[in-house]
Amino acid sequence: MQTRIEKFVEKLQQAETLDDLQSVVEHLRTLYQADHFIYHSVNHAGEPYAALTYDLKWVDHYLARDYARIDPVVLGCYQRFHPVDWKQLDWSGKPARGFLKEALDAGVGNQGFSIPIRGPKGQFALFTVNHKCSDDQWARFTRAHVHDLILIAHYINKKALEIEAGSDILPDATLSPRETDALTLIGLGLSRAQAAERLKISEHTLRVYIESARFKLGAANATHAVALALARGKIVL
Repeated sequence: MQTRIEKFVEKLQQAETLDDLQSVVEHLRTLYQADHFIYHSVNHAGEPYAALTYDLKWVDHYLARDYARIDPVVLGCYQRFHPVDWKQLDWSGKPARGFLKEALDAGVGNQGFSIPIRGPKGQFALFTVNHKCSDDQWARFTRAHVHDLILIAHYINKKALEIEAGSDILPDATLSPRETDALTLIGLGLSRAQAAERLKISEHTLRVYIESARFKLGAANATHAVALALARGKIVL
């Protein structure tokens, strides 16, 4: 029986156009039973693209008011490399509170989890899952799916770059056998101590392999390195 992530990858592999990518994002709602999924990208030339499930009236209103200037999700994630829960962002200012009220009235959920993505040549993208539920329900959801969501974010970004004529694709990076082994074990959920023991090396040496792979892939951290290695076919879990 296929897992959710396997079903997503199968659907994504069939995408050949940006319209197809919109269908993939819509499919995620069915797979993960969340209200909204959003992928938004700005390439190195400053050209935006979005695939999302928000009501288009809200999207038009957001663009007309240029809410990206005050949206705490956009502002907060642009300064981050790591995934962030919306509750960790600064919503204290009057403009942000007013924006949030309008968003909730338009059907945006009260919970959100966003993953910043930095691609080649200055490309910036953001992948978000959004839902309406209690804090406890949301904590359970994010704990259960955070690994999948990080992988999905980078898979979608890679596919979007490929569709956009491939001009933003990074040169291929060749990983050594040890770098491949290290990322594979980390991707399978082993701790660094367990991975080092499996490979019969010290944790310090393992860290060297992971950092080397991270540098080659242009990744922000080990989790990002695993996601990029998977997306580029460097490792198979």
